[in-house]
Amino acid sequence: MDSGKVLLGLLAGLAAGATLGILLAPEKGKTTRRRMINKGNDYVEELEDKFNDYMEGVTERFNKTKADATKMAAQWKHKVEKAEHEMLDGKQ
Repeated sequence: MDSGKVLLGLLAGLAAGATLGILLAPEKGKTTRRRMINKGNDYVEELEDKFNDYMEGVTERFNKTKADATKMAAQWKHKVEKAEHEMLDGKQ
């Protein structure tokens, strides 16, 4: 299972549990709404942080793969050019 899906499921479960806990708490409506908004903001910030961390990891892997591919392409180009020169030198 994809780690992103697991993380999203975990955060959704936490949010649902916190929401139910707040809604069932014996407090004034205004206080409950304020707590729900604060908790929601906390979860949004946490989700943003996790998403940003995930995207940084993806970006790092992409850049590494791109650099590796560029290096391999340069090596193959050099080998092809070398073989081409050897073939041309051999025909003369």
